[in-house]
Amino acid sequence: MKKFIKSFFNNPSNIEKDEVSEGRYMPKKEDPIEERFSYKFTENGGKFLYCENKSECDDFFTKILEENKWEDVEILCYDDSLLEKFSAKTKLVVSKTNLNSKFFLTTCEFLVAKDGSLLICAEQIKSHKVNDLPQNFIVFAKISQFTETLSLGLNGIKSKYPKNLPTNITTIKNFNSDSKENNNFLTYGSSAKNLYLLLLEDL
Repeated sequence: MKKFIKSFFNNPSNIEKDEVSEGRYMPKKEDPIEERFSYKFTENGGKFLYCENKSECDDFFTKILEENKWEDVEILCYDDSLLEKFSAKTKLVVSKTNLNSKFFLTTCEFLVAKDGSLLICAEQIKSHKVNDLPQNFIVFAKISQFTETLSLGLNGIKSKYPKNLPTNITTIKNFNSDSKENNNFLTYGSSAKNLYLLLLEDL
């Protein structure tokens, strides 16, 4: 994973491929799930930041705030445990009601490799539509949240919440305001979001 991420950022349009020649009738070798997700995610316009440890995650978060001049702005966040992860290094002005906040700090359920989308539900966004949330997102996730397809992600949510299946299940896929593509039934009608993904190795 670490080797791939470095090559991906050095030359995102030219990910290194296996140079070993394959036989004509050999099955096509599939890239690792993290590579397929990362390629699709950035192709969709997302900003991908791989973090080896918590300290690196904190540093990236601070740099995002500095780059966008978001140090003293109001943010929207429903996850108290997520706030604890980042509040030690940065003073955050937090709201749980203002949908016009500068950015939305959240987690997600799964990272879908097939189309580079993020699967979320009411656990992250309550009863709100994605369109109603702030234009800017900072999403925190871990390597263990990769899934191959949307269908497998939906099954994962069913397994994670066996007694109380969450409502408002949807995906975020379009992170480029110039993109017209939106062919996923869970993202139909959703506007593009400016989204940063902080991906942390599971400790």
